[in-house]
Amino acid sequence: MRVRDVMTRKPFYLDADVTIQEVSQVMRDNDLGFVPLNKGNRIIGVVTDRDIALRIVAEGRNPHEKAQHIATERVLYTYEDTPIEDVIQNMADQQVQRFLVLNNAKNEQLVGVVTLGDIANHCKNADMSKKVINAVRHYQ
Repeated sequence: MRVRDVMTRKPFYLDADVTIQEVSQVMRDNDLGFVPLNKGNRIIGVVTDRDIALRIVAEGRNPHEKAQHIATERVLYTYEDTPIEDVIQNMADQQVQRFLVLNNAKNEQLVGVVTLGDIANHCKNADMSKKVINAVRHYQ
């Protein structure tokens, strides 16, 4: 199984110039845990619900700041033809639950998002399920 077989296609993303409040509202309205930020046809970072909680709410900062000021700039990604086993291991190693999905190394266009939940929903055997569970334990 490859990433393309389980990923969520056509991911939601916003322009980097939106405010933190706008990102928060989009996350709430669309039940999202993170939103990639785009600038000049390139993903420059992601804003997670954790970023908002720790960098805005906990610090008492202004929600009308530009979202790019609090975005996590280290964007983790994989390619749509990557084997699922490799993605699970990489998520465990990076201690994350999701990756952006790019079409290939040449074009690097955003084509999806893959999460541990996506993988778990498509597990067809016990061995794969164990790998997902171990990755989740590694994350906690």
